Amino acid sequence: MRTKRLTERFPYLLPIRKLQRKVFFYIGMKLDANQYATKKAHNILEHQVFTTKSKMVNTESGYDIQYQLNKVDNLKLVAKTIHKVIIEPNETFSFWMLAKNAEKYGKYKKGLAMVNNEITSVEGGGLCQISNLLFWVFLHTPLTVVERNPHSAETIPQPKGDIPVGVDATIAEGWLDLKVKNETEETFQVLVEFDEDFIHGTIVSNKPQDVLYTVESENLRYARENGKIYRYNEIYKVGYGQFNGEIVSKELVLNNKYEIRYDIESEIGPI
Repeated sequence: MRTKRLTERFPYLLPIRKLQRKVFFYIGMKLDANQYATKKAHNILEHQVFTTKSKMVNTESGYDIQYQLNKVDNLKLVAKTIHKVIIEPNETFSFWMLAKNAEKYGKYKKGLAMVNNEITSVEGGGLCQISNLLFWVFLHTPLTVVERNPHSAETIPQPKGDIPVGVDATIAEGWLDLKVKNETEETFQVLVEFDEDFIHGTIVSNKPQDVLYTVESENLRYARENGKIYRYNEIYKVGYGQFNGEIVSKELVLNNKYEIRYDIESEIGPI
């Protein structure tokens, strides 16, 4: 049996622990060797590298739809801190270095998040949708992922789309971040925009790209282990020459194992 953490046994200590973690989290970033991307450019760089979109409201979540609507407001707050940020050569993009300023644009609402390995409602819940989207965008660039954290489990069915299962990046202020470093000689810019139904993520550059990237899932399988259902798959980042279309690189970026906590068998059959 798993030993409960101190904050699980004494929940009233959790705010103190969160504050402590945040203080040391940001002090650590001030003292490390990274130069973090914080500048924004009013003008959008000329060359589009990759663009994608994600439906904001998941009607299949199984929870009160109001949490989904609140999530949309939370996403728009955070997007204000990220939209048009420039990642110059040798700079590192950190989700939290930017998103920590979100509440100066408004107040977070209660959305769904995983806390102590369980889904619950918290202020600012649902921000993983934007970190997931950004991770997917970054995988289609030459930027180097230096920190990415998977979710501990998949608790609700994911909306159908172009993103393969298992491509995600959870974040938790004070604990988990999404970071990519620009080790190229080019400058990149992140765009996060919205329409009525979708959040759009785009990355542009000051120069055209010699290599185009796709992200592919291989060896997808499900298995029942100790009464739980797990999904396995491998995620590869494949680079193609811009002009000849030939494969120039293939990199295993994720080797996934996820616990599935909803009825996947009704979709794929008995396991």
